[in-house]
Amino acid sequence: MNDTSARKNNPEIVMKLIGTLTSPYVRKARIVLIEKKIDCDFVIDSPWNTDNNVSSHNPLGKVPVLLIDVNYPLFDSRVIVEYLDSLAPNTKLFPETNRGRAEIRRWEALADGICDAAATMFLEGKRTPEQQSEDWKKRHSNKISHGLAFMSEELGQRSYCDGNHFSMADIAAGCALGYLEFRFPAIKWRDQHPNLAKLYDHLSSRTSFAETVPTD
Repeated sequence: MNDTSARKNNPEIVMKLIGTLTSPYVRKARIVLIEKKIDCDFVIDSPWNTDNNVSSHNPLGKVPVLLIDVNYPLFDSRVIVEYLDSLAPNTKLFPETNRGRAEIRRWEALADGICDAAATMFLEGKRTPEQQSEDWKKRHSNKISHGLAFMSEELGQRSYCDGNHFSMADIAAGCALGYLEFRFPAIKWRDQHPNLAKLYDHLSSRTSFAETVPTD
């Protein structure tokens, strides 16, 4: 019996996604859930809150966490989205071929790397001015700049990251761009890379993106 059948036969088994409204990694999972039309409870919890329950499900204390059942958590957004894509045949987000999957994975790694650098800069900015390192912020700012330039060059004038069809690559890239727009409006990536702006605006017209815009 597969996971989907088990949940249908036992209504008490309800998948739960634990995360925040600001995390681009959580947003990735939320978008996939909407695109795949998978029922899942969304539990808002932040590892930064003193009374959070995140660590009881993920020993690394990070979100997102997907509870397949009460005793089986999945963590790391890349693991979660691949699992979710396998649950239903509609709107396949990962191709079947090894080369095709590697290409989508490459886009996802690039987008997540941009998010990693941006999140590091955001946290550094929350430290007192005396504690902040300008060299550290510049190092991660350069990662963002180089990542965006590479993403823009790879996209070119295509409608989607992987050609003419929507895939996990677009979800990952869109979440990275959305996070930059949310946390770092001073980064003028739209002016520097109009093709990325066109892509993000196009993605933002989808229900899955419109319903998951990051907010404090």
